[in-house]
Amino acid sequence: MLAGIAAFFMLALKVSGLSNGIYQKGYQIKANFDNIGSLKPKAPVTIAGVKIGQVTRVELDKTTYKAMVVMEIDSSQNSLPKDSSASNFTEGLLGSNYIGLTPGYDETFLKGGDTIQNTHPALVLESLIGQLMFKLSNSNSKQKD
Repeated sequence: MLAGIAAFFMLALKVSGLSNGIYQKGYQIKANFDNIGSLKPKAPVTIAGVKIGQVTRVELDKTTYKAMVVMEIDSSQNSLPKDSSASNFTEGLLGSNYIGLTPGYDETFLKGGDTIQNTHPALVLESLIGQLMFKLSNSNSKQKD
């Protein structure tokens, strides 16, 4: 019975994301975004849908007023080109946010402490709906004139 409870507890930790399982220590890289939506620490960092790391910290850069995202990349992924780009994606329509990396073509690689220069901010659903409503209201008022 105790083994069953322990197995259930481990499964709960694994599903909740509170346990990283067997995760190799890696190196940290940064990226600055105009908008990160609801990105949180422990969010996955992926390439082509394969998890290669996780977000460790999200904070405001006090000089640029952009969101600085610090990511821990698995040490086995040590050949990411310096000109790679980072995008903030959402899992499904209302899912959680994650970082997707797109490798570039540079022959030099990112190392610990480097910053990804090419970033693409999150698409915020509320902002898109607001823009659509504004355009619709403008087109309706022009038709009445």
